[in-house]
Amino acid sequence: MLTNRTFLTYVTLMTLVVVASNFLVQYPLPGSIAGMQLGDLLTWGAFSYPIAFLVTDLTNRQFGPRTARKVVMAGFAVAIVLSVLVATPRIAIASGSAFLFGQLLDISVFNKLRTQSWWRAPLLGSLFGSFLDTAIFFSFAFAAFFVFFGPNDPFALENAPILGMMTAEAPRWISWALGDLSVKIIVGLVMLLPYGALMSVIKPMPGAKANA
Repeated sequence: MLTNRTFLTYVTLMTLVVVASNFLVQYPLPGSIAGMQLGDLLTWGAFSYPIAFLVTDLTNRQFGPRTARKVVMAGFAVAIVLSVLVATPRIAIASGSAFLFGQLLDISVFNKLRTQSWWRAPLLGSLFGSFLDTAIFFSFAFAAFFVFFGPNDPFALENAPILGMMTAEAPRWISWALGDLSVKIIVGLVMLLPYGALMSVIKPMPGAKANA
């Protein structure tokens, strides 16, 4: 049975992750490794955002997709309001859109695979969601075409070696997107550890699968 306290706990966790990520995504990593400029590849937000998929998957596992969507929508609404306070409007729009569609795709994939091997649903759900989330966020936030969402970021649009090490060049936001997706995939794998550890604590409620 879903209680208000449980619901608010999931919504709070989701909101904290998204707001923190909206803030951190504005800051490229400093320094370099083997001559590769990390600022041309990653932002700090890449490391925090994938935790949102863990929150969604745990909600989905325990209460089903209908409740998971409610948590996503509530987290989306609160995060958008708070994101405007810590990030630019364009980042808030990009983050909100990417978050909403990426999380909803994760919920759908998770629910279809929830009766298979324990790791398959959270892993594939987060991977599919991450691909969509990354494509939407970085396009809306930095691509010159979406200037109607807000002013372009000159640094993001400057050409630089792809992934900071290839001879071919592209706007920095392309490398950020590729780097961000790579980190999301790695963190998605790491998030299987807490998910697996919590399986014995957070168990599916009756009718969770049918709660669509």
